[in-house]
Amino acid sequence: DLRSESNKTESSIKSCSNINSAWASLIVEECVRLGFTYFCIAPGSRSSPLALSATGHPLTTCISCYDERSLGFHALGYGRGSRKPAIVITSSGTAVSNLLPSVVEASQDFVPVILLTADRPPELHDTGANQAINQVNHFSNFVRYFFNLPPPGDQIYARMVLTTIDSAAYNAMQAPQGPVHINCAFREPLDHSNQNWSFDCLRGLDRWFRNDEPYTRYLEMKMVSAFGNYSCSVIEVQDIIKKAKQGLLLVGAIHKEDDMWAVALLARQLSWPVAADILSGLRMRKVLNSFPGFDKSILFIDQIDQILLSDSVKSWINPDVIVQIGSRITSKRMEMFLESCFPSSYILIDTHPCRHDPSHVVTHRIQTSVADFAASLCQCNLERKTSRWKDILMVLNSAVSQEIMFHVHAEFLLTEPYVAHVIGEALYGDAAMFVGNSMVIRDLNMFGKGWLDHTTNGDNMMMHNIPDFIGATVSGNRGASGIDGLLSTAIGFAVGSNKHVCCVVGDVSFLHDTNGLSLLNQRAQRKPMTVIVINNHGGAIFSLLPVAKTASPQILQKYFYTSHDISISKLCDAHRVKHFLVQTKAELHDTLVKTHAEHLDCVVEVENQIDENANFHRTISMFVDNTATHYLEYLLGDLYSSTTSDLDRMYNTKIHAIEYMLYRIQLSAPRTSGISDSSCFHEGFILKLRMDDNIVGFGEVAPIEIHQEDIIDVEEQLRFLFHRVKDCELDVVPLLRGSFSNWIWTSIGIPPSSVFPSVKCGLEMAILNLLASQRKCRLSEILTGSNPLLRDQSLVEYNQNSSAGIHICALLDSDGTPMEVALAVTKLVDEGFTTVKLKVGRRASPAEDAAVIQKIREVVGYKINIRADANRKWTYKQAIEFGSRVKSLCLQYIEEPVSSVHDLIKFCENSGLPVALDESIDNLKGGPIQKLHQFVHPGIVAVVSTNSVSYFSSFSFHFYISPCFHLDGQVIKPSVVGGFENAAHIAKWAHMHDKMAIISSAYESSVGLATYIQFAYYVDRQHDLISRLKRYDSCGTVAHGFGTYQWLTEDVSEQKLKILVPPLGDGMGASVEDAHGYLHHLNINDEKIEKTYSEEKLNSYSIQVDGDHFSYVVKVQEAGDCTNDKVVLFLHGFLGTSEDWTPMMKALSPSARVIAVDLPGHGESQILQRDDENFNQISLTIQSVADLLLKLICNITDGEVVVVGYSMGARIALQMILNENHKISGAVLISGSPGLRHEASRRRRTAIDKSRAQFLLTYGLECFIKTWYSGKMWTSLREHPQFDSLVRTRRKHSNITDLSKVLADSSIGRQKSLWEDLKHLEKPVLIVAGEKDVKFKEIAERMCSETREYGEREADCRSNQELCEMIVVPESGHAVHVENPLPLVRALRKFLVRLHQP
Repeated sequence: DLRSESNKTESSIKSCSNINSAWASLIVEECVRLGFTYFCIAPGSRSSPLALSATGHPLTTCISCYDERSLGFHALGYGRGSRKPAIVITSSGTAVSNLLPSVVEASQDFVPVILLTADRPPELHDTGANQAINQVNHFSNFVRYFFNLPPPGDQIYARMVLTTIDSAAYNAMQAPQGPVHINCAFREPLDHSNQNWSFDCLRGLDRWFRNDEPYTRYLEMKMVSAFGNYSCSVIEVQDIIKKAKQGLLLVGAIHKEDDMWAVALLARQLSWPVAADILSGLRMRKVLNSFPGFDKSILFIDQIDQILLSDSVKSWINPDVIVQIGSRITSKRMEMFLESCFPSSYILIDTHPCRHDPSHVVTHRIQTSVADFAASLCQCNLERKTSRWKDILMVLNSAVSQEIMFHVHAEFLLTEPYVAHVIGEALYGDAAMFVGNSMVIRDLNMFGKGWLDHTTNGDNMMMHNIPDFIGATVSGNRGASGIDGLLSTAIGFAVGSNKHVCCVVGDVSFLHDTNGLSLLNQRAQRKPMTVIVINNHGGAIFSLLPVAKTASPQILQKYFYTSHDISISKLCDAHRVKHFLVQTKAELHDTLVKTHAEHLDCVVEVENQIDENANFHRTISMFVDNTATHYLEYLLGDLYSSTTSDLDRMYNTKIHAIEYMLYRIQLSAPRTSGISDSSCFHEGFILKLRMDDNIVGFGEVAPIEIHQEDIIDVEEQLRFLFHRVKDCELDVVPLLRGSFSNWIWTSIGIPPSSVFPSVKCGLEMAILNLLASQRKCRLSEILTGSNPLLRDQSLVEYNQNSSAGIHICALLDSDGTPMEVALAVTKLVDEGFTTVKLKVGRRASPAEDAAVIQKIREVVGYKINIRADANRKWTYKQAIEFGSRVKSLCLQYIEEPVSSVHDLIKFCENSGLPVALDESIDNLKGGPIQKLHQFVHPGIVAVVSTNSVSYFSSFSFHFYISPCFHLDGQVIKPSVVGGFENAAHIAKWAHMHDKMAIISSAYESSVGLATYIQFAYYVDRQHDLISRLKRYDSCGTVAHGFGTYQWLTEDVSEQKLKILVPPLGDGMGASVEDAHGYLHHLNINDEKIEKTYSEEKLNSYSIQVDGDHFSYVVKVQEAGDCTNDKVVLFLHGFLGTSEDWTPMMKALSPSARVIAVDLPGHGESQILQRDDENFNQISLTIQSVADLLLKLICNITDGEVVVVGYSMGARIALQMILNENHKISGAVLISGSPGLRHEASRRRRTAIDKSRAQFLLTYGLECFIKTWYSGKMWTSLREHPQFDSLVRTRRKHSNITDLSKVLADSSIGRQKSLWEDLKHLEKPVLIVAGEKDVKFKEIAERMCSETREYGEREADCRSNQELCEMIVVPESGHAVHVENPLPLVRALRKFLVRLHQP
């Protein structure tokens, strides 16, 4: 074959009709042998020999464009994507000159390109010949190599042509890579016309003809050391890195996926914060696990550019060593910071030798690859250091990230930062991104983020041992950073990288390269492209530069913005390219999904305006600056007044003790919320957290009818959580969105979504008060900080010597005649209230409700604000009638006036009345921002985040309000929305949309009220800040919904919380100082406490159970009342112990007597009375273990038992309920199976488990555990933050021999299939499966289906439906009881209740 190909090459060359064709064929063939097969051809006569040879070669791919400038950039893009050069062929004259912009870019950014430019022969130069210019060294020093080929002639050996190509290729690919230029002069004939030529010029090419390799091969000597002979320097660098206290890893532009992996491994080795540029590929990384941002082994500081907006942060951050990978840094702010920070050592690593040091700070320059540098550091053992500096950076990054996320999502309009923030969602699979220059790349660098990858399957790998992300290739023309040729470059990049490319460019850049559209509709060897054009009708970047502040609008528009009204749609139509115009967030999302699904080349035009864009950027910058400054101040504390011991104590935040108290207090009147309740008592829990030095924080959990949970549910969760919370490090940052939830997940190991909102709120309340107590300050100071903007006298209308406070409003249930209600309102006004809310829709007609409001205005006048709440009682027609009658009565708003949410907007528009929402948002899914977006209509003036609570008393008081009629409002109950983080987030959304935010209580005692008062004060101050930054007038004082204090006839404390009209005040209110003092001097009234729970100790003991040939000494743990006839037995899975159930046992101990055991071979249980002879006769099958446990049950209780089993324990539980039903009242099967149906499957599984048992004996428990948990079944568990600690508990088994025997004997392969036995099920079974555990979820569904299908039951028996129930626990896999235990605890208790119902 090789000889055949050789003959073909030789005959092809010799068959050329003239010497021009022969030389051109030699050039093309040598390029192909070098691996360069992509040819970019511009039309022209003088280049005909090259063009004909390239297009005629069987191994080349050719593309053409009539614009040489676009063609050059296309070749540049191909080089970026493939990391090897494209071949550009042009004619002579200005065709060559048009390549200069792309040559400059390729040179500056080290991209290989080979330029073959045709030229006139020497005799036609300087003669005025057509298209004859001086092309020698035409690109000056922008090319790495230039050679001027003579015109082809048979008197010149052809070897010279080949060595010239080889030399050019070597210089293009050798560091520093870049463009090379070969100028090719041709005389006529330029086509295939016959002209005799001598084959003598081919002498010496015999070897070349016989193989398919280049004529000259350039070989590189591999060095043993990654740094050649510079070992001393390497040791010096390693020593610098080892000694670094505040090291920062800065990642610039890198291009290869291998380099991304090397950087990730380097980052893990260094354990330094990582600041990744947008072009590094690590900024737009794809996250592989389900909890992005939680417990990462690599700390990415993605928002470093925005963090540096804060002067305080810039002064503090001060790294002592910086290691930079890759040369290019996009952020100008970062470069300015590097100029001023002066680290002691600045180490720059890149493959080229050029000086890329614009700030002149580099102290050590290493020319090598990232992989080699990482390998050298991996050889020296670097200590993983913990540092407060690193922790603070992590929090600042999180705070700024949350601030950015809030603004881009809270803004209803489609903004450019929003596009940058969500564009990663367009990177499906292995897609790549090409980023334009000017504003586009800056936006992506500031606002871009990583994204969840739903296509990567990590089931078969130990995900906790590798980085939990992969890089997403991002490229751009940052060599010279011009806006020309970007579209053409992106198309070439798509060809070279062989990826689906998403290109993002600005409108001016797009218009600068519209000829690139002619390349877009040539789909040769390329995947589909999505081109996103940010069209703000001009050069938006100038609106953010200093010139925008000094130049006139006319000058800016004409000479800087270059404003235009060019139709991008028509340009696309002209080139037959699909075009989409998007103007909303939803349209952008839908369009990106559609283009991906249809595999289309398309241009997506995102329309925007320069002024709107500039204002939004400034808004984000101001808020980010404030956020970074505020959180840095909080994290550092008051450094000028604190001693070192004070600061150390501030960071020593371990919770040493925890307890809760169930209280019962009397109310002045019963409460109602749609459920009749004549009780005048209220119950709840006071939480008490304690650190060392008697530092205490109180919280409150008080669920009522509007909550999804009741008092029993709450106590159950509290008991479970308290076991986990004790001794936890408390790294919560107050009100940093996600911080508290992150702590719940990482420290407690509970998905935050499974914690009841009231419990989450109460726990967060206790933690906030604990942090305030630790810092010896008010909670309001913890929240507001000492930010000068928040303490500015002109901004906040109070002074430090006065008593800061908040105002309170009232609610009146409008029973009685209009005059009676009006007199009740008069009394409220006399007491100091400025606002009242009335319940309407309860009378015979809307006219009667309107008459009540009319009478109030007649009696009281307009000195009080009135709101009405219809609770969806009216039809649209009735609501309109009411609206027409009260239109002139200055109603502040009507809440939920119509029964159908679809009629709300119509009511707003036709009635002219402002509307508030309540029930309309109760059933909406998603985050609060997504819930509120659809209600931005100006007629909707308030969004109520919870159900309202009303009262029968005519003199009842409740929440809400503000005297500012023109502002929108929003009522927020922290206990319903899930705590203070969420409440602050919703309040901020309201403020950003120029609305009020009103914090409301839900019958909490004074403990909760005192905390809410300080939180409400923070919310008011936040409103003042936002008003200042957004430059609109604040509405003044806002009244909050704490009127429920009037119902507290009794309280949990001995002292009273002061709520009154201050001497110089203008309404009923509460002092922040009084609220703080109340909590600081809190003494719980023991008479109001029903019970106290601190920590329950489990009773641990051993029982010996005799079996055939052996005795089983069982370790037993027990909790709950030993006289309780409800008994629950917990059985763990393989490798587990009874301790796996401890938190769940403590949670359920009030409901039942709960018992857990170490199964045979596990934990501290022992197998006795055996010797070597009868050891093999011992049977530890599922059946034999079930028999042993039955004997154990008989020793423990005379009554029946509910058996709860997980995995192997579930198989035992099923065996027991099917065969020992006289002692088993029910079973809960978690991730269990009835066995394998087929004999072949059982034999195969028996062999597998026998092999595993032998592996355990041979290699030991440690090795076995690593192998065991690398299986697909544990994918979800491996993502759990407590996975490593769980694995550590698996190493405590006392006897590996016994454990291996259990594995072999209890194999599901040796177990009799119980599928047929399910038809005989007589006792209730609850089957539990994890949402992510697809296999066992399907098994559970089949078990339920077949159990319900089998057999007829007697008339007095439960139905099949009742006998077998199934639940799927969300956010969990196989190990449900570990991954998401709270829903399981609730399901178990309800199962027990049903079992014991008469």
